[in-house]
Amino acid sequence: MSTTRLGAPLRHLILLILSVAALAPAYLMVTGALKSQDEFLQSPWSLPTSPRLGAFRAALGDQLAQWFLNSVVLTVAAVLITVTIAAMAAWGLVHWPFRGRDTVLALTVSLMVVPPVVLLLPLFQLGAKLGWISTYRIVIIIYVGLMLPFSIYLLANFFRAIPASIFEAAAIDGASAWRTFWRIVLPLSGPPVATLVVVNLLWVWNELLLALVFLQSDSKKTLMVGLTGFQGRYSLDIPTVMAGMSLAVLPLVLAYLFGQRYFIQGLTAGAVKGE
Repeated sequence: MSTTRLGAPLRHLILLILSVAALAPAYLMVTGALKSQDEFLQSPWSLPTSPRLGAFRAALGDQLAQWFLNSVVLTVAAVLITVTIAAMAAWGLVHWPFRGRDTVLALTVSLMVVPPVVLLLPLFQLGAKLGWISTYRIVIIIYVGLMLPFSIYLLANFFRAIPASIFEAAAIDGASAWRTFWRIVLPLSGPPVATLVVVNLLWVWNELLLALVFLQSDSKKTLMVGLTGFQGRYSLDIPTVMAGMSLAVLPLVLAYLFGQRYFIQGLTAGAVKGE
């Protein structure tokens, strides 16, 4: 009994410490963006006495808006294409029996262990031959290729857990395979699809290496690439750097807030048969 009574407060204390450690950088970033340089240096952890938006105006005036728009275009295109292809591929691998189906799925899943850095040189050579360097298409194709293995794996596990009686009832009613997928499978797949969207969005938005190598034109830089040089130019202007980082993090926070109701469900989707 005493061990049980001590266990709950200890767990709560550990969770509280971890939460504070996770939120402290975000607090420092947001409050720092609302302070002047002198106020931040004098008291970095205090609340701003007179909040200012000058740092945000300075950040937005230095191509940050263009980099932000570039990141939005790349992220939306790559995530939508990935989820669409992954859903159809996972459905085909699970629902349509053919020789070597399990082998194809296993090979697809095995691609998750390939680090992107080993593909950098051959992909750059291919992009140079095609004349696609500093274009969105090459980066979107690479992002889609890197995200597909995990996406197919997650959706395939969920599709396997859908009761077969649902598909049998649809077939008796005369529904085609495509109609079954569109009208039954996808509406039931809200949690895993939302999970894929959030996870892939976080990865694409924060990705730096590929965007830095393939998007060499200033007009095509993503937000993460732009911020690397941004911090160098404003290294002595801490509020402006904090404002730029705050704007970069804002879409990720909004995406998670809107998708959190499905996120945990999606992570455990398919763990239990028929769930």
